[in-house]
Amino acid sequence: MVTRRSLLVLAGLSAGAAALPSVPALAAGRGYGGPVIELPAPTSRRPVGTVELHLVDHDRADPLAPDRRPRELMVQLWYPALTTAGFPRTPYATSRVAAALETGLPLEPGTLGAVRPHARTGAPPVPGPLPLVLLGHGRKGGRSNCTALAEELASSGYLVAGIDHTYDAAVVEFPDGRAVLSVLPEESDDWDRQERLEITTRVGDLRFVATTLTRRRRSLRADPHRIGVVGHSMGGAAAAELLRVDDRFAVGVGLDGALFGSPVADLGLDRPYLLLTALEDHDTWRRWREHQRGWGRQLRVRDTGHLTYTDLPHFAGPGGLAETWPPDLYAELLGTLDPARSTELIRTYTRLTLDRFLKDRPSPLLNSPSPRYPEVDFRWTRG
Repeated sequence: MVTRRSLLVLAGLSAGAAALPSVPALAAGRGYGGPVIELPAPTSRRPVGTVELHLVDHDRADPLAPDRRPRELMVQLWYPALTTAGFPRTPYATSRVAAALETGLPLEPGTLGAVRPHARTGAPPVPGPLPLVLLGHGRKGGRSNCTALAEELASSGYLVAGIDHTYDAAVVEFPDGRAVLSVLPEESDDWDRQERLEITTRVGDLRFVATTLTRRRRSLRADPHRIGVVGHSMGGAAAAELLRVDDRFAVGVGLDGALFGSPVADLGLDRPYLLLTALEDHDTWRRWREHQRGWGRQLRVRDTGHLTYTDLPHFAGPGGLAETWPPDLYAELLGTLDPARSTELIRTYTRLTLDRFLKDRPSPLLNSPSPRYPEVDFRWTRG
């Protein structure tokens, strides 16, 4: 059985090898030789563009950097585009980041190079300010982890900002060629203190990115009055804490994230928060339900695992992960639901929640179980 604490380590797409039981190394010289791996296309027909931003918060010393330099971040924006004709498809990750992720899991070398997102680099955005959704990765993950979800939301009319939390993410590559690795420990004598540090750092990143994007005067702008936040694992805990401390954020979604590192579980939130979970329950979720004051839902998606809420199920099999992870652990973390179906469920309920509170578009699917999605159990509702 994988404990919830160990999922702090296993959540990232590169964290697996160090935390898993001993697994055989990939055969020397072996590489991915299969077909292109297409991520699920957005359900909307609107094309998607993407660009990278390098942001420096000169007002904040980096709490995780050894030299306390100003906090630096890499951010990827996905957005609805006017056209994508003539613009290249964006790779899933740079070759350097991909190699690090493949080594960590491990995947066959070249697997991530075969993964094909749908967004096009530099495509012109639609005019006018867009509702903003910040997207946070799991512990030791990275901004590309939920690309299929980001593209779905962008195609539906959102400006989505995926953030690499520097020194937390597995590896962050900056425009000058620097590659910064995660410094987060795999074990801690004081997990409560460590989690508070990590969540506080993430919340600072999210607030800084939101401020930067809502103050932009360029063609790609965020609407300061319509901001939401979504996060996987520790990213979900950070999303909840962000709602607690910053009233600019109207709604949050946590993707199988225990509410570690903040007082949210014991104080609740006065704003809407959706929990999509693989586990039936967790102590921090029970406590949150007792104190939640705003709209809330906990929906369990049956037959999913903690890493189902990332893109990993789409390339774990082709990349040979099933051959290197123990079968029971593979099933527990990745689930047994077909990847296309699990992505459909996660994207649908995330998008409908954001649409309700950022676009004033209610949906009956958020109120009760549906025969269209029998895998989704309504564990708890409020509002």
